[in-house]
Amino acid sequence: MHSDTVSIALIQAVCQSEPADNLARACEKIRGAAAQGAQIICMQELFTTRYFCQREEYEPFAYAESVPGHSTLLLQGLARELEVVIIASLFEARARGLFHNTAVVIDADGSYLGKYRKMHIPEDPGFYEKFYFTPGDLGYKVFKTRYATIGVLICWDQWFPEAARLTALKGAEIIFYPTAIGWASGESSEKVRCSQVSAWKTMQLSHAVANGIFVAAANRVGTEDNLEFWGSSFVCDPFGQIIEEADHQYEAVLLARCDLSRIEFYRSHWPFLRDRRIETYGELQSRFLE
Repeated sequence: MHSDTVSIALIQAVCQSEPADNLARACEKIRGAAAQGAQIICMQELFTTRYFCQREEYEPFAYAESVPGHSTLLLQGLARELEVVIIASLFEARARGLFHNTAVVIDADGSYLGKYRKMHIPEDPGFYEKFYFTPGDLGYKVFKTRYATIGVLICWDQWFPEAARLTALKGAEIIFYPTAIGWASGESSEKVRCSQVSAWKTMQLSHAVANGIFVAAANRVGTEDNLEFWGSSFVCDPFGQIIEEADHQYEAVLLARCDLSRIEFYRSHWPFLRDRRIETYGELQSRFLE
């Protein structure tokens, strides 16, 4: 039985060229977050590598690893030592020539609780993920950790309300979004840049409000080739109010305290889940824009 209040941390970092260096730095930041009282710690998307999906090349497939595998085992030992839950986004080699964008969840005793494979895979200039990743096949999942029941979705999943709704209905109290999103360097005006970040936040805040849950997005920072990642990692409450937010360009260990009792309060006073008319939603499975 977990406490009503849980302390979470989001790791927002610049990635270097060597995966081993990124993993080592991540472990240092996890230790720092735990020392500040964090109980659940979430890394950014694909935190062991630079964002290689900007181009379609074969060499990055060498970064893929088994899940669970080397990185998972290392993080399991760290979670056990520090008694923290760790959410880690990794490049999964499922089989020869078959790869996923995957997040693992490790409980505070070091046990491996399972993984979520990214369901929505983008294909846009600078984000050629369909070249690398097969869409997830594990469905939307929740993980009952020592401190809270959590859901994990990944980056592009942020834009799809159905993903958040299904994860919330399975019992998630907090949805974590490991993320790698940014602007093309020098491409947009300041006004356009601000509007893009605003849209990104608005979508996720709406997931919190519509489902009465906490939402936590961990984005990366820094410039990698033609992408400038916009950071701005944040945690919001079940009514879409931002509790804590990181800077848009500097590394951060963002800490936030989430009072899970507020979920019941908001759902009771704004009963969106109660008033759903699921019998009217059948067309979602079959209709497109006409």
